Amino acid sequence: MGTLLHFKSLYTEAFDDCRPSFVVLLLKGYAIFCAILLFMALYAFLYRAFTGFEF
Repeated sequence: MGTLLHFKSLYTEAFDDCRPSFVVLLLKGYAIFCAILLFMALYAFLYRAFTGFEF
């Protein structure tokens, strides 16, 4: 749990005093998009691993 809190603090500190604000929103959106893609790739790998890697 401490690691997640550390990542959260790094994420929030990265955007402190950052201007212009639309760039901050764009970067935050991109970070969320990348996280979604990583979770989808992990899910797809685990699904394939548990179903036998049949194509």
